[in-house]
Amino acid sequence: MDQKKHVFVAEDEAIIALDLCDTVSEAGYVVHGPFKDLSSAMLAYQKHKPDVAILDVQLGDGIVYPLAEQMMAEDVPVIFHSGQLSTREMMDRFPNAQALAKPCPPAEVLLTVQNATTTE
Repeated sequence: MDQKKHVFVAEDEAIIALDLCDTVSEAGYVVHGPFKDLSSAMLAYQKHKPDVAILDVQLGDGIVYPLAEQMMAEDVPVIFHSGQLSTREMMDRFPNAQALAKPCPPAEVLLTVQNATTTE
């Protein structure tokens, strides 16, 4: 049970990406990323399946939905993190995912990650 959980982060805004990664890392999770575009995120995911993913909806080269759909099909919990779409819009499209609106307090991010990794 002491094995650390792996969190995948795809976020193209540098400051937000670093903040997310620091928050998750300081809480004891192993961070993969941040990945700023869909192509690098897809490639990284093919190499390592994480325990949970935090995905910005709009990355540098496109919408993250194809990656999210693949992750969910492989039972990886997805947390959408967006400043553009409402959490309601994301939950309507992906009812099994979690959704956080930017800006999101670090405590809320960690609680959502913790809930996602304990319901596997």
